[in-house]
Amino acid sequence: MAEIAYGYRRVVSLAYGAAVAKVRDELKKEGFGVLTEIDVKDTLKNKLGVEFDDYIILGACNPPFAYQALRAERDIGLLMPCNLVVYADGDRVIVAATLPTVTMNSVRNEKLAPIAAQVEQKLRKVVDSI
Repeated sequence: MAEIAYGYRRVVSLAYGAAVAKVRDELKKEGFGVLTEIDVKDTLKNKLGVEFDDYIILGACNPPFAYQALRAERDIGLLMPCNLVVYADGDRVIVAATLPTVTMNSVRNEKLAPIAAQVEQKLRKVVDSI
């Protein structure tokens, strides 16, 4: 599987539903809550009448880090929350997380770099624990 410049991903050995549940549990352990949830498969079926594989987008937030980021850059909410995806790709299940160091770098605010690095470390830990 090719690497992506804006995310950290891996193939996991769990079924789709179990992987989604495990991601939620691991996020909680790292101080994140899930603020948004988009079931892409259901959305595409309902809005376009098309079939798609199991695919969920979870918008995760760690309140202390979010507060620090908002204090450093008021408009940073445009890049929040941190998205993670779990999806089926044939017989494989993929878990991926955004890389805050990449997304925050576009803002060019040096106060955000250490926050992004800490959040990214936690997100990588979540993905690696699945």
